Amino acid sequence: MKKEILAWESAALLTATLFTLNSCSSIPKGAKAIQGFDKEKYLGNWFEIARLDFVFEKNLNNTTAEYSLNDDGSIKVVNKGYNYIKNKSVASTGKAKFVGDATEGRLKVSFFGPFYSGYNILALDSDYKYALVVGKNLKYMWLLSREKTMPEAIKKDYLKIAKDLGYDTSALIWVNHN
Repeated sequence: MKKEILAWESAALLTATLFTLNSCSSIPKGAKAIQGFDKEKYLGNWFEIARLDFVFEKNLNNTTAEYSLNDDGSIKVVNKGYNYIKNKSVASTGKAKFVGDATEGRLKVSFFGPFYSGYNILALDSDYKYALVVGKNLKYMWLLSREKTMPEAIKKDYLKIAKDLGYDTSALIWVNHN
């Protein structure tokens, strides 16, 4: 009897773990990732213009993301920033993979081994200069640019998309690049 309970608990834990890992690559309700995505054009350096703050980016300015191809076809992600409280630069390297078709802007990214989280590109201009990226839920959002600024019209359009999905854009941290 005790072995049966342990086996059932182990199966339940495994199922819950798999569900959690799978759901980490999700997209917020109502959000649609861009279609016709070209990963080659997306590679390179991006400046973080604004974000919904979370623990791994707390107190960071001058935040950037650099995307390049790994040998296995996945995307290498190097996030950098400057912690203005601790007065030091920080960097984190991860890996991104497509959730489905590589022409859809839906990826999952990991900085911690087998644990992935959603990386969903909801808006991207035709020149791949400006992007609206969201995570798995309404707690994660970034405005990215190839330059240290973003035109007001594009910023306004991207913020409207986010607001319409339920994001609290008033809580955005506007990143200083100096």
